Amino acid sequence: MATEAATATAPKPKGKKMLVIIVAVVLLLVAAGGGWFVFGRKAASEDGEEAPVEHVADKHKTPPVYLPMENMVVNLADPGGEKFAQIGITIETTDQKTSDAVKAYLPNIRSGVLMLISQRTSEELLSKDGKTKLSLDVLREVSRPLGYTVEEPEDEHEAKPKKKGEDAPRKRRAEPNPVTGILFSSFIIQ
Repeated sequence: MATEAATATAPKPKGKKMLVIIVAVVLLLVAAGGGWFVFGRKAASEDGEEAPVEHVADKHKTPPVYLPMENMVVNLADPGGEKFAQIGITIETTDQKTSDAVKAYLPNIRSGVLMLISQRTSEELLSKDGKTKLSLDVLREVSRPLGYTVEEPEDEHEAKPKKKGEDAPRKRRAEPNPVTGILFSSFIIQ
C-alpha cells in the first residue's frame, strides 16, 4: 500500500512542472507580443512605414453638442419664383455653453439663414459645391453674433462688397471657433 501511494504521487510533480512551464511560455509569448505591439508599432511609425491610428475620441475630450433648428421652407431665386426649398439644419458646437449662446441669437441666425437660402437658385443648391458653400455661409452666419469670423476657402479670392445695412464687422477672436459645423438634416428642393 505504501508503494502504491508513492507511485500515485510521483507523476503529479511532473504534471505540475509541465503546467508551470506551459504557463511560463504563454506569459512570455504574451509579453513579447505586447512589447512588439507597443515598441514595434512606435518604431514603424517613426520610420514612416505605418501611421498610428488616431481615434476621434482622442481629439475631442468631450462629445460635441448638436443644436437642431426647425425646418425652413424658403422660396428660391429661380425665375418665376415657383421653386422652393425645405432645409433642416443642425448646428454642431464644442460645448453646451456655446450651444446656449447660439440659442440666445437663434431668431437672428434663423432670419439670416433664410435670407441666404432665398438668394440661391435651385440649380446652385442641387450641386455639391452649392451645398458646401451654403454650409460655409450658414457657419459664418451662426458665428457672427458670437464674435467669430469664418474665412473664405482659399480658392475664392474675390472680395465681396458690403451690403447696405450689414452689421459692422466685429472684432476677431483669437481662440478657435466653438461652432464647429453645420449639418443638413433634410434638403428638399421642388
